Amino acid sequence: METTKRSTFKVLFYLKKNAPKKNGMVPIMCRITVNGKQSTFSAKLDISASTWDLKYGRVLGKSKEAQTLNIKLDSIRMGIEKCHSKIIESDGSVNSDKLKDVFLGMESGELTFFKFYDRFILDFEKKVDSGLRAYGTLGKYRSLLIHLRSFAHSKYKTSDIAFNNIDCEFIQEFDYYLRNDQNLEHNTIWVYMIGLTTLCRLAISRKHLFCNPFSEYKNTKKDRDRGYLLRSELEKLVTFECAKKKDELVKDLFVFSCFTGLSYSDMKGLQKSNIQEFFDGREWIIIRRRKTATSSNVMLLDIPKMIISKYEGLSGNGSVFPVPSNSVCNDSLNRISLLIPCLENKKVTVHLARHTFATLFLSEGVPLESLSKMMGHKNVATTQIYAKILNEKVGKDMEKVAENFKSMESSFISQF
Repeated sequence: METTKRSTFKVLFYLKKNAPKKNGMVPIMCRITVNGKQSTFSAKLDISASTWDLKYGRVLGKSKEAQTLNIKLDSIRMGIEKCHSKIIESDGSVNSDKLKDVFLGMESGELTFFKFYDRFILDFEKKVDSGLRAYGTLGKYRSLLIHLRSFAHSKYKTSDIAFNNIDCEFIQEFDYYLRNDQNLEHNTIWVYMIGLTTLCRLAISRKHLFCNPFSEYKNTKKDRDRGYLLRSELEKLVTFECAKKKDELVKDLFVFSCFTGLSYSDMKGLQKSNIQEFFDGREWIIIRRRKTATSSNVMLLDIPKMIISKYEGLSGNGSVFPVPSNSVCNDSLNRISLLIPCLENKKVTVHLARHTFATLFLSEGVPLESLSKMMGHKNVATTQIYAKILNEKVGKDMEKVAENFKSMESSFISQF
């Protein structure tokens, strides 16, 4: 006679002691086990570890707080058991992931976080097509979504997340995951968290999320050494003759950026209509930056004018330049820099030109406020980074010069 193997099902509550909160409280977790396979989720309850009954998975004592918490735990257990019975009745079998998803409301047709994210991506793609947002930013949101899906599968063994799971603990665990499991750099994590903050704020404004999951999270960008070319190095690059036409185009685009401050995406999107005669009778580039949508107005000097004239008529759709891909540009710049002695040890990339523009024009006396306007920064604080770089360089230069005055110092000291 054939026997049917009985399904095993268990609900267990436990403390997540390795992730205590700032106030010392510890989150209560729920583990569902079906036929030996487990799925876990947060019970959204916190207690002091000393009040937890490890044997029975409940809160110790008869205080009002203990009774309230135990009632909530009983309610979760009963809800899971009802879902278990319902799935068995309708499907004949159940697994821990499906049971968790049904209990958390992710199979009832309601909006989940990843479904919300997918809609956000579709909407963002339309904005990119309309020229309202940059394609590079879209790429960052897509990468963030990949990391979030991987995190959900790795840490929570689920393919989707309910909005009520997006809390302070989730954000901190995601940070640890990016930092420790994915080995991402601090500033890369900072960029991803800005994107996730934007998603969460949008979810809050649309009443899908009812608390700010970033309320306990703090992360700031670490200042990096922003490279740039000295005036003498730029002059060497300007006069360098390239053997290939493609390299010559990339070199000219780099020089153009050094004298206008335009980023790669801004140069790629630069239209003839963006070059206008301004109030002073001179030609200016008048655009809105693709990255920040802020205005950027730059007067054209002779060198960028000559570069525009050189490539006139070589681009379609009203574009000023036939701009290759970012990777092609960086490969060309790498080849060129290896052939110029003073640049062979520098990492010359497209973006280095924008930093060169900032430091070059600051050193020539352009006020910080004017430079900020030309670069399309949202606030002067961003532009001040370049002023700090110059101050540090001045300090290092003075330290070198100080060695030349050692003998004079000795003679001066002997007079006292």
